[in-house]
Amino acid sequence: MSLPRVQTHLVRQSLQLPFHDFLIPAFSQSRQKRFLSTSPKSNATILSPPSPAASSKSQSKRKPLTKEQREFLSSALRVNQAGELAACLIYTAQTPPIVNAHPHLRPLMAHMYAQEEGHFNTFNALIAKHRVRPTALYPLWSLMATGLGWSTAVMGREAAMACTEAVETEIGGHYNNQIRTLLEMFEQWEAEGYEVGEELQGLVQTLRRIRDEELEHLDHAVDNDAKKAEPHWLLTGAIRLGCRGAIWASERV
Repeated sequence: MSLPRVQTHLVRQSLQLPFHDFLIPAFSQSRQKRFLSTSPKSNATILSPPSPAASSKSQSKRKPLTKEQREFLSSALRVNQAGELAACLIYTAQTPPIVNAHPHLRPLMAHMYAQEEGHFNTFNALIAKHRVRPTALYPLWSLMATGLGWSTAVMGREAAMACTEAVETEIGGHYNNQIRTLLEMFEQWEAEGYEVGEELQGLVQTLRRIRDEELEHLDHAVDNDAKKAEPHWLLTGAIRLGCRGAIWASERV
């Protein structure tokens, strides 16, 4: 099966980012009125004292991110990009042995790879847009993901599917934790009278979509005899432990 080549490097772009990018602290505030916003600078600038109509409209204000919140978002984008790269490389390594032995799985493998490649491209774009440093462990994760994909495919269809089951179980929970943290953040802001910017709302929608597609892969793996891999508990347990370690390291390094 011929799969598109995975791009493991970021295309560095010279982006004209808004001053109030959601990962960049707001360095200037109006002396007449604090305008709390994560929207572009042109929308956040107060040019004149607010009129009564504008005053009521300004009640819907946005709170700038704290240092801890910016660090959380940066680490989330970094680890998500690394995870999706690993998923692409796992499927790239698994596909030739699996489809040679089981040609009927070719469409499924292509479908799952295409979705992972889309996820990877999404986080590549977000990493570049918000100028987040990618993980320094790219070479290590690339080697390990390729080795994991190839070795489980050589062990057989059941082992390859058990690999997908284990990885997607961890990744589904990982995305759920990120979504939960963001929703708790939004709830706190709304309780304080602030509104949530469209960009952050869109990020949650993106994470939900990607999570659902990852869990779809989990269902495909179980439907294709992942549970029949021997020894299932040992194989999936070891892979899940490795995923947790990779997530922890990529969030920090």
